[in-house]
Amino acid sequence: MEGILDLLNSDLGKNLISGVSNSTNTDQSKTNSVLTMAMPVLLKAMQRNAASPQGAEGLMNALNSKHDGSILDNLGGLFGGGVDDSVKNDGAKILGHVLGPKQNSIENFIGQKSGVSASSVSEILKVAAPILMGMLGKKKQEANVSSSNDLTGMLGGLLGGSSTDNEQSFLEKILDADGDGSIVDDVAGMVLGGGKKKGGLGGLLGGLFGK
Repeated sequence: MEGILDLLNSDLGKNLISGVSNSTNTDQSKTNSVLTMAMPVLLKAMQRNAASPQGAEGLMNALNSKHDGSILDNLGGLFGGGVDDSVKNDGAKILGHVLGPKQNSIENFIGQKSGVSASSVSEILKVAAPILMGMLGKKKQEANVSSSNDLTGMLGGLLGGSSTDNEQSFLEKILDADGDGSIVDDVAGMVLGGGKKKGGLGGLLGGLFGK
């Protein structure tokens, strides 16, 4: 299965980055950095939530109805006239549900590492979150996902089935960080501070978070 970072490097991902950049008035390379960091974190948070029957059912229902992938059918129209407030409001709800009380800490951390203000990170993620959900909805249909086990497997596949335990642990640490930055810097140095690995989450996250 294609990983989320492969999707960001695809034509769809490039359209997403360009559209989000224009709609939030953020430099395209910085938007790319924000999304490269944020997408795996959001997926990991969803995977955590889906580990409970209630969480899995909630995500499954969302992917069966509102977030069925149809948003991907007309990204040009979505970004062409400026992103509608209803999309951003939907994104805000998704972020609040997925990240909970950690949302501000995570946005602050990603902002520090990407050189973008936390408020800009928030705006980028509000636009990107419904599109990420659309990607999941489309993948769910393509893979004929119908059970909670299949759902968590799909999320794991998008995170990169070959990701090491250290990379997965790194994402967990970001989700658990208290917002002061120090713990994540320590983890970044410990897990990804060595030679940059090629491919997977390690290579991209290592480049962004490494010393």
